[in-house]
Amino acid sequence: MLDVGRVIARPFIGESGAYQRTPNRHDYSLEPPGTTILDRLAAAGKPVIGVGKISDIFAARGISQSYPIKNNRDGMERTIALAEQEGSGLVFTNLVDFDMKYGHRRDVTGYRDALEEFDSMLPDLLGKLREDELLIITADHGCDPVFRGTDHTREYIPILAAGPAIQPCALGVRSTFADIASTVAEALLGTTDEGSFAGQILQGGA
Repeated sequence: MLDVGRVIARPFIGESGAYQRTPNRHDYSLEPPGTTILDRLAAAGKPVIGVGKISDIFAARGISQSYPIKNNRDGMERTIALAEQEGSGLVFTNLVDFDMKYGHRRDVTGYRDALEEFDSMLPDLLGKLREDELLIITADHGCDPVFRGTDHTREYIPILAAGPAIQPCALGVRSTFADIASTVAEALLGTTDEGSFAGQILQGGA
């Protein structure tokens, strides 16, 4: 028997044979089965702000504030606006167009355009980072728009880290996605979780 983790509602408009998906997707998820980095941050009193479908994915657990978005540009604009604000905590953004609109649909041109749009907005976000702030760009799976079919593909995910205090280094091939959560925990909570690469990327780290 297969376990169900979430049910995804994707509204469409239009007539039969010419349906168009709306941006009003909603994910109905079960709560995570164990403690997440979001739970730990919330327990420590750190704000956790979800941009996009983050709150849906985690069944709103550990989320202190949520901003649903309509598309990648909306998500980047919201993230940049949050970066302009003072404070300490985690902003967790999901840019779903890369997956839903272009990856699964195998839309190479759309994916290219979305990457170019993201690239054009990235300098603005980087310019807002304060001396003690860190940006990590990653993914939860591959979704190669030139591969056959419509399902996820099995590339290694990227991990790109940036910020005023970051020192260039190669992070190598990690053994688990959880290394990113461990790094967030060390950066925001001062813990030394297994797999953290904070010491590799932060100046003055071990």
